[in-house]
Amino acid sequence: MDTERTFEEILINGEQEDLNELKRWLFEENIRLSAKQKELNEFHDRFLKERVQFQEEMKTINLRNVNERKRLKDEEAFFDKKMEILKNGFAQLEYDRKTFEKEKREYRETHTKEEYSYDYYSGSGEFSEVLFAGVNSMLALKKRYRDLLKIFHPDNLCGDNEIVAMINREYDRLKKKYDYPFKSAK
Repeated sequence: MDTERTFEEILINGEQEDLNELKRWLFEENIRLSAKQKELNEFHDRFLKERVQFQEEMKTINLRNVNERKRLKDEEAFFDKKMEILKNGFAQLEYDRKTFEKEKREYRETHTKEEYSYDYYSGSGEFSEVLFAGVNSMLALKKRYRDLLKIFHPDNLCGDNEIVAMINREYDRLKKKYDYPFKSAK
C-alpha cells in the first residue's frame, strides 16, 4: 500500500524528475513484463508441443501394448493347444503301453515256455538246422556260430539261454562232422 500511495503521490504531486523516473521504471517494467510474457508464451508453446508429442508417444505405446497383449494371448492359446496335444499323446502312449502289456501277458499265458520250446526246440533239430542252413565248411560254421551268438546271446535284447544252448549243441555236433575228416588225416 505504501508503494501505491507513493506512486499516486508522485503522479499527483511529483516533480518532472520523479515523473521521468516513474516513466522509466514503468517502461522497464513493461519491457520486463513483455519479455516474461514472451518467455511464458514460449513455455506454453513448448508445453503444447510436448503434450502433443507425449500423447502421440502414449498412443504408440498403448498400440504396442495392445499388440503385445494380443501376441501373448495368441502364444498362450498356442501353448495350451500344444500342451493338450502332448497330454493326449502321453495318454495315448500310456493306453498303448497298457494294451501292449495286456497283450504280452495274454500271449505269455497262451504260449508257455514248454509249448515254445516244444514247437521250436524239438529234439528233431529242425530249428537248429534252419539256423545252420547252408553251412558246408568249418570256416562257414565258425562264422555262422559267431553271428548267431551275437544275435541270441542272453545279454542282448533278443537273447535267450535256451536258444544259445541249442546253438552250442548244434555247433558241437556240426563241428565234429566237419572236423572229423581232418582228425583222421592226422
